[in-house]
Amino acid sequence: MDILNDILDTLNLKGALYFRTDFSAPWSVTVPVLEQAARFHLVVQGQCHVTLPGDNHVLLNAGDLILIPRGQTHILSDGPVETAPSLETVLDAVQYDGEGVLVVGDGETSAATQLICGHFTFRKGADHPVLRALPDHVVITASMRAQNPWLDEILRMSCHRMFSDTIGSDASVRRLSEMMFIEVLRMGIEDTDGIQALLHGFQDPQIGKSLELIHKNSGMHWSVESLAAEVGMSRSRFADRFGSLIGQGPMSYLSDWRLQKALSLLDESNCSVQQVAVQTGYQSPAAFTRAFAGKFGIAPTKYRQSL
Repeated sequence: MDILNDILDTLNLKGALYFRTDFSAPWSVTVPVLEQAARFHLVVQGQCHVTLPGDNHVLLNAGDLILIPRGQTHILSDGPVETAPSLETVLDAVQYDGEGVLVVGDGETSAATQLICGHFTFRKGADHPVLRALPDHVVITASMRAQNPWLDEILRMSCHRMFSDTIGSDASVRRLSEMMFIEVLRMGIEDTDGIQALLHGFQDPQIGKSLELIHKNSGMHWSVESLAAEVGMSRSRFADRFGSLIGQGPMSYLSDWRLQKALSLLDESNCSVQQVAVQTGYQSPAAFTRAFAGKFGIAPTKYRQSL
Protein backbone atom coordinates (compact mmCIF):
# COMPACT_ATOMS: atom_id res chain seq x y z
CA MET A 1 0.00 0.00 0.00
CA ASP A 2 1.31 3.47 -0.90
CA ILE A 3 0.65 5.40 2.30
CA LEU A 4 1.51 8.81 0.84
CA ASN A 5 -0.90 8.38 -2.05
CA ASP A 6 -3.64 7.28 0.36
CA ILE A 7 -3.03 10.35 2.49
CA LEU A 8 -3.20 12.78 -0.44
CA ASP A 9 -6.24 11.04 -1.94
CA THR A 10 -8.08 11.20 1.37
CA LEU A 11 -7.13 14.85 1.87
CA ASN A 12 -8.49 15.44 -1.65
CA LEU A 13 -5.37 16.87 -3.30
CA LYS A 14 -6.36 18.64 -6.51
CA GLY A 15 -4.18 20.63 -8.87
CA ALA A 16 -5.41 23.84 -10.52
CA LEU A 17 -3.77 26.40 -12.78
CA TYR A 18 -3.87 30.17 -12.61
CA PHE A 19 -2.27 30.92 -15.93
CA ARG A 20 0.99 31.12 -17.78
CA THR A 21 2.62 34.51 -17.90
CA ASP A 22 4.67 36.77 -20.11
CA PHE A 23 6.02 39.55 -17.88
CA SER A 24 8.27 42.28 -19.31
CA ALA A 25 10.25 44.45 -16.89
CA PRO A 26 9.43 46.36 -14.84
CA TRP A 27 6.75 44.17 -13.24
CA SER A 28 5.61 43.03 -9.81
CA VAL A 29 2.49 41.50 -8.30
CA THR A 30 1.29 40.59 -4.81
CA VAL A 31 -0.28 37.13 -4.75
CA PRO A 32 -3.02 36.94 -2.09
CA VAL A 33 -3.51 34.39 0.67
CA LEU A 34 -5.26 31.17 -0.38
CA GLU A 35 -6.41 28.98 2.52
CA GLN A 36 -6.25 25.16 2.40
CA ALA A 37 -3.92 25.42 -0.58
CA ALA A 38 -0.31 25.18 -1.70
CA ARG A 39 0.84 27.51 -4.48
CA PHE A 40 3.57 26.88 -7.01
CA HIS A 41 5.44 28.93 -9.62
CA LEU A 42 7.64 27.34 -12.28
CA VAL A 43 10.05 29.62 -14.17
CA VAL A 44 10.13 28.65 -17.83
CA GLN A 45 12.17 31.62 -19.05
CA GLY A 46 14.01 34.50 -17.39
CA GLN A 47 14.21 35.20 -13.65
CA CYS A 48 11.71 35.80 -10.88
CA HIS A 49 12.21 37.27 -7.42
CA VAL A 50 9.91 35.92 -4.72
CA THR A 51 9.43 37.92 -1.52
CA LEU A 52 7.86 35.92 1.31
CA PRO A 53 6.60 37.07 4.73
CA GLY A 54 9.43 37.88 7.11
CA ASP A 55 11.43 39.67 4.41
CA ASN A 56 12.55 36.35 2.97
CA HIS A 57 13.78 36.73 -0.64
CA VAL A 58 14.28 33.92 -3.16
CA LEU A 59 15.69 34.28 -6.67
CA LEU A 60 14.40 31.76 -9.21
CA ASN A 61 16.12 31.12 -12.52
CA ALA A 62 14.85 29.31 -15.60
CA GLY A 63 13.95 25.74 -14.68
CA ASP A 64 13.46 26.50 -10.97
CA LEU A 65 10.22 25.90 -9.09
CA ILE A 66 8.96 27.25 -5.78
CA LEU A 67 6.23 25.55 -3.73
CA ILE A 68 4.52 27.62 -1.03
CA PRO A 69 2.67 24.96 0.97
CA ARG A 70 0.47 27.09 3.23
CA GLY A 71 -0.83 29.47 0.59
CA GLN A 72 0.52 32.58 2.31
CA THR A 73 0.74 35.89 0.48
CA HIS A 74 3.94 36.69 -1.42
CA ILE A 75 5.33 39.03 -4.07
CA LEU A 76 6.57 38.03 -7.52
CA SER A 77 8.73 40.61 -9.31
CA ASP A 78 11.55 41.23 -11.77
CA GLY A 79 13.76 42.53 -8.96
CA PRO A 80 13.74 42.90 -5.16
CA VAL A 81 10.80 45.05 -4.00
CA GLU A 82 9.02 45.73 -0.73
CA THR A 83 5.53 46.35 -2.10
CA ALA A 84 3.67 45.49 -5.29
CA PRO A 85 0.18 45.91 -6.73
CA SER A 86 -2.33 43.19 -5.94
CA LEU A 87 -2.96 40.38 -8.38
CA GLU A 88 -6.52 41.66 -8.87
CA THR A 89 -5.19 45.12 -9.78
CA VAL A 90 -2.74 43.67 -12.32
CA LEU A 91 -5.43 41.47 -13.91
CA ASP A 92 -7.83 44.41 -14.18
CA ALA A 93 -5.16 46.68 -15.67
CA VAL A 94 -4.44 44.30 -18.55
CA GLN A 95 -8.08 43.16 -18.81
CA TYR A 96 -7.13 39.52 -18.40
CA ASP A 97 -10.17 37.28 -18.80
CA GLY A 98 -8.61 34.06 -17.56
CA GLU A 99 -7.89 32.70 -21.03
CA GLY A 100 -4.50 32.28 -22.66
CA VAL A 101 -1.33 34.04 -21.53
CA LEU A 102 -1.26 36.78 -18.90
CA VAL A 103 0.81 39.48 -20.64
CA VAL A 104 2.18 42.39 -18.62
CA GLY A 105 4.32 45.00 -20.38
CA ASP A 106 5.29 45.15 -24.03
CA GLY A 107 9.02 44.45 -24.00
CA GLU A 108 10.96 41.99 -26.11
CA THR A 109 9.64 38.45 -25.80
CA SER A 110 13.18 37.14 -25.45
CA ALA A 111 13.67 39.35 -22.38
CA ALA A 112 10.37 38.43 -20.72
CA THR A 113 9.86 36.23 -17.70
CA GLN A 114 7.58 33.32 -18.46
CA LEU A 115 5.99 31.42 -15.59
CA ILE A 116 3.53 28.61 -15.07
CA CYS A 117 1.54 29.44 -11.93
CA GLY A 118 -0.89 27.19 -10.13
CA HIS A 119 -1.98 25.77 -6.83
CA PHE A 120 -3.05 22.62 -5.07
CA THR A 121 -6.12 22.57 -2.87
CA PHE A 122 -7.10 20.24 -0.06
CA ARG A 123 -10.48 19.42 1.42
CA LYS A 124 -11.67 21.92 4.03
CA GLY A 125 -10.54 20.53 7.37
CA ALA A 126 -7.70 18.52 5.79
CA ASP A 127 -5.00 17.82 8.35
CA HIS A 128 -2.10 15.40 8.59
CA PRO A 129 1.49 15.37 9.93
CA VAL A 130 2.69 15.62 6.31
CA LEU A 131 0.97 18.99 5.89
CA ARG A 132 2.02 20.21 9.32
CA ALA A 133 5.69 19.36 8.69
CA LEU A 134 6.00 21.24 5.40
CA PRO A 135 8.19 24.36 5.54
CA ASP A 136 6.99 27.81 4.51
CA HIS A 137 8.47 27.31 1.06
CA VAL A 138 10.36 24.73 -0.96
CA VAL A 139 12.64 25.55 -3.89
CA ILE A 140 13.45 22.92 -6.50
CA THR A 141 16.36 24.10 -8.65
CA ALA A 142 17.32 22.94 -12.12
CA SER A 143 20.28 21.03 -10.62
CA MET A 144 17.97 19.26 -8.16
CA ARG A 145 15.70 18.31 -11.04
CA ALA A 146 18.67 16.75 -12.80
CA GLN A 147 19.09 14.42 -9.81
CA ASN A 148 15.46 13.33 -10.02
CA PRO A 149 14.72 12.36 -13.66
CA TRP A 150 11.08 11.49 -12.92
CA LEU A 151 10.32 14.93 -11.44
CA ASP A 152 12.30 16.60 -14.22
CA GLU A 153 10.25 14.76 -16.85
CA ILE A 154 6.98 15.79 -15.17
CA LEU A 155 8.02 19.45 -15.23
CA ARG A 156 9.19 19.23 -18.85
CA MET A 157 5.90 17.65 -19.88
CA SER A 158 3.99 20.34 -17.96
CA CYS A 159 5.81 23.08 -19.86
CA HIS A 160 5.29 21.36 -23.18
CA ARG A 161 1.57 20.88 -22.56
CA MET A 162 1.02 24.35 -21.14
CA PHE A 163 2.64 26.06 -24.08
CA SER A 164 1.15 23.83 -26.77
CA ASP A 165 -2.41 25.28 -26.66
CA THR A 166 -3.83 21.92 -27.75
CA ILE A 167 -7.17 20.49 -26.65
CA GLY A 168 -6.96 19.02 -23.15
CA SER A 169 -3.68 20.76 -22.26
CA ASP A 170 -5.02 22.36 -19.08
CA ALA A 171 -6.43 19.06 -17.82
CA SER A 172 -3.12 17.33 -18.55
CA VAL A 173 -1.12 19.97 -16.70
CA ARG A 174 -3.43 19.77 -13.69
CA ARG A 175 -2.85 16.02 -13.43
CA LEU A 176 0.88 16.45 -13.98
CA SER A 177 1.00 19.12 -11.26
CA GLU A 178 -0.58 16.69 -8.79
CA MET A 179 2.12 14.17 -9.64
CA MET A 180 4.71 16.91 -9.23
CA PHE A 181 3.50 17.68 -5.70
CA ILE A 182 3.83 14.03 -4.74
CA GLU A 183 7.31 13.76 -6.25
CA VAL A 184 8.48 16.88 -4.39
CA LEU A 185 7.38 15.22 -1.16
CA ARG A 186 9.03 11.93 -2.14
CA MET A 187 12.31 13.71 -2.74
CA GLY A 188 12.29 14.73 0.89
CA ILE A 189 13.29 18.17 1.99
CA GLU A 190 16.87 18.19 3.17
CA ASP A 191 16.54 21.00 5.69
CA THR A 192 13.19 19.91 7.10
CA ASP A 193 13.63 17.37 9.86
CA GLY A 194 9.90 16.74 10.23
CA ILE A 195 9.42 15.68 6.61
CA GLN A 196 12.55 13.54 6.65
CA ALA A 197 11.39 11.77 9.81
CA LEU A 198 7.95 11.14 8.30
CA LEU A 199 9.41 9.70 5.11
CA HIS A 200 11.68 7.48 7.20
CA GLY A 201 8.61 6.44 9.17
CA PHE A 202 6.72 5.49 6.02
CA GLN A 203 9.68 3.35 4.93
CA ASP A 204 10.51 1.89 8.35
CA PRO A 205 9.77 -1.88 8.30
CA GLN A 206 7.83 -1.78 11.57
CA ILE A 207 6.42 1.74 11.80
CA GLY A 208 5.59 1.65 8.08
CA LYS A 209 3.75 -1.63 8.58
CA SER A 210 1.75 -0.18 11.48
CA LEU A 211 0.76 2.78 9.30
CA GLU A 212 -0.37 0.39 6.59
CA LEU A 213 -2.52 -1.44 9.14
CA ILE A 214 -4.10 1.82 10.27
CA HIS A 215 -4.70 3.04 6.72
CA LYS A 216 -6.10 -0.26 5.46
CA ASN A 217 -8.26 -0.92 8.52
CA SER A 218 -8.91 2.38 10.27
CA GLY A 219 -12.26 1.01 11.49
CA MET A 220 -10.66 -1.75 13.57
CA HIS A 221 -10.41 -1.27 17.33
CA TRP A 222 -6.65 -0.87 17.39
CA SER A 223 -4.68 -0.27 20.56
CA VAL A 224 -1.02 0.51 21.10
CA GLU A 225 -0.62 -3.06 22.33
CA SER A 226 -2.29 -4.68 19.31
CA LEU A 227 -0.37 -2.56 16.80
CA ALA A 228 2.92 -3.27 18.60
CA ALA A 229 2.16 -7.00 18.55
CA GLU A 230 1.39 -6.92 14.83
CA VAL A 231 4.78 -5.42 14.04
CA GLY A 232 6.77 -7.44 16.58
CA MET A 233 7.74 -4.68 19.02
CA SER A 234 7.20 -4.04 22.70
CA ARG A 235 4.46 -1.56 23.55
CA SER A 236 6.82 1.11 24.92
CA ARG A 237 9.42 0.80 22.16
CA PHE A 238 6.73 0.92 19.47
CA ALA A 239 5.04 3.98 20.97
CA ASP A 240 8.35 5.83 21.36
CA ARG A 241 9.54 5.08 17.83
CA PHE A 242 6.18 5.88 16.25
CA GLY A 243 6.06 9.22 18.05
CA SER A 244 9.64 10.19 17.17
CA LEU A 245 9.14 9.48 13.45
CA ILE A 246 5.51 10.50 12.89
CA GLY A 247 5.35 13.39 15.34
CA GLN A 248 2.41 12.12 17.40
CA GLY A 249 1.46 8.96 19.24
CA PRO A 250 -0.17 6.01 17.44
CA MET A 251 -3.60 6.48 19.08
CA SER A 252 -3.59 10.21 18.38
CA TYR A 253 -2.65 9.48 14.75
CA LEU A 254 -5.41 6.86 14.50
CA SER A 255 -8.03 9.24 15.93
CA ASP A 256 -7.05 12.04 13.55
CA TRP A 257 -6.96 9.69 10.57
CA ARG A 258 -10.40 8.29 11.32
CA LEU A 259 -11.80 11.83 11.22
CA GLN A 260 -10.06 12.56 7.92
CA LYS A 261 -11.58 9.37 6.48
CA ALA A 262 -14.94 10.48 7.86
CA LEU A 263 -14.64 13.82 6.05
CA SER A 264 -13.87 11.96 2.84
CA LEU A 265 -16.85 9.60 3.25
CA LEU A 266 -19.23 12.45 4.06
CA ASP A 267 -18.03 14.37 1.01
CA GLU A 268 -17.80 11.60 -1.54
CA SER A 269 -20.16 8.76 -0.58
CA ASN A 270 -23.85 8.21 0.10
CA CYS A 271 -23.14 6.56 3.44
CA SER A 272 -25.31 7.67 6.33
CA VAL A 273 -23.71 9.26 9.37
CA GLN A 274 -24.28 5.98 11.22
CA GLN A 275 -22.52 4.04 8.44
CA VAL A 276 -19.62 6.49 8.46
CA ALA A 277 -19.32 6.07 12.23
CA VAL A 278 -19.14 2.27 11.86
CA GLN A 279 -16.66 2.36 8.97
CA THR A 280 -14.32 4.70 10.84
CA GLY A 281 -14.28 2.67 14.05
CA TYR A 282 -16.60 4.55 16.40
CA GLN A 283 -18.69 2.54 18.86
CA SER A 284 -21.78 4.67 18.28
CA PRO A 285 -23.03 7.56 16.11
CA ALA A 286 -23.11 9.70 19.27
CA ALA A 287 -19.41 9.05 19.95
CA PHE A 288 -18.60 9.84 16.34
CA THR A 289 -20.63 13.07 16.43
CA ARG A 290 -18.82 14.24 19.58
CA ALA A 291 -15.39 13.52 18.09
CA PHE A 292 -16.25 15.11 14.73
CA ALA A 293 -17.75 18.25 16.27
CA GLY A 294 -14.81 18.53 18.66
CA LYS A 295 -12.35 18.50 15.76
CA PHE A 296 -14.20 20.52 13.12
CA GLY A 297 -16.65 22.61 15.14
CA ILE A 298 -19.71 21.26 13.35
CA ALA A 299 -21.82 18.11 13.66
CA PRO A 300 -21.39 15.60 10.79
CA THR A 301 -25.07 15.92 9.80
CA LYS A 302 -24.79 19.70 9.49
CA TYR A 303 -21.44 19.36 7.73
CA ARG A 304 -23.03 17.19 5.04
CA GLN A 305 -25.95 19.61 4.69
CA SER A 306 -23.47 22.42 4.08
CA LEU A 307 -21.85 20.70 1.08
